Amino acid sequence: MSTTKKFAAVAVGLGLVTLPALSACGSSGSGKSADSKTVTLVSHDSWAVSKSVLKDFEKQSGYTVKVLKDGDAGQAVNKAILTKDNPQGDVFFGVDNTLLSRALDNGLFQSYEAKGLGRLDAQYLLDKDKHRVTPIDYGDICVNYDKAYFSRHKLAPPASFDDLTKPAYKNLLVTENASTSSPGLGFLLGTAAKYGDDGWPDYWKKLKANGVKVVDGWEQAYNEEFSGSAGGKKAKADRPLVVSYASSPPAEVIYADPKPTTAPTGVADGTCFRQIEFAGLLSNAGNTKGGKALIDFLVSKEFQEDMPLNMFVYPVLKGAKVPAEFTAYGPAAKDPETMAPAKIADNRDQWVKSWTSLVLK
Repeated sequence: MSTTKKFAAVAVGLGLVTLPALSACGSSGSGKSADSKTVTLVSHDSWAVSKSVLKDFEKQSGYTVKVLKDGDAGQAVNKAILTKDNPQGDVFFGVDNTLLSRALDNGLFQSYEAKGLGRLDAQYLLDKDKHRVTPIDYGDICVNYDKAYFSRHKLAPPASFDDLTKPAYKNLLVTENASTSSPGLGFLLGTAAKYGDDGWPDYWKKLKANGVKVVDGWEQAYNEEFSGSAGGKKAKADRPLVVSYASSPPAEVIYADPKPTTAPTGVADGTCFRQIEFAGLLSNAGNTKGGKALIDFLVSKEFQEDMPLNMFVYPVLKGAKVPAEFTAYGPAAKDPETMAPAKIADNRDQWVKSWTSLVLK
């Protein structure tokens, strides 16, 4: 698989693509567990685990795992909500902190306190009173830059949100639509966390005046507009700054052929917003016992250490080892912007509406 196609597939799972229109119709075939020995996981398209690791769980637990992939992260969450009374499976993986309140408010999950919960990093336990969801991984939405462009122009890459509004970076940034794309929404939330409820609109006015380009989704932004990506190089893209992910640089290295000795892209560490993914036992799961066992597996050391090179995210299990090639090219942000799910829930829709009026009109 090419670098572009493989990285695009990874990005789907991280919620980095346009959210398509959602039909209320179910997919062909039901993913609901047919018997007590089958447990069904519903997730986004880039759910991935090493075959040997999954076989270990199946052998140790006695359950056969069926995986139902249901589009990108936003689409999968919405479909799970629409089918919650007759769910497609037992466990849902992939709802993140930007959409968590939507899932919880719609009663998508039932309470379950996973075994090993005490070994997880406490900062990611966003539903610790009710245990409706369990944190599984985290990553950072950040501005990526094309190293070759900035070297060629003898220009230092931006390091912060403020830098992006400076004349030196005029017409260089491409981002995704906050109303249709998860990284676009994450970038908006990052600016709201940085500048506050009243300050973020002024920031976006400056960004717009400085020539920011907005496209529908991540795949277009990264593979067609960003000059630093494998796809962008082929398309002769002209934007050396893109809203993507802190894990984009290692993906560019790991899936390149031939493999470069250094990542061709870098991350503006001061532009990051922390994204957390969760799993939960669906409210009307057909196999609750199997679902609980599967969630316990997702926070086990074996699975947590298997994730980075499969889904390009970081483990939440304290002490879990991360492959050197992953951390070397895509270290997690040291001080990312964050926002409480309750605040996201209270403001998300209005902020997106205001952003659309301000930036797209």
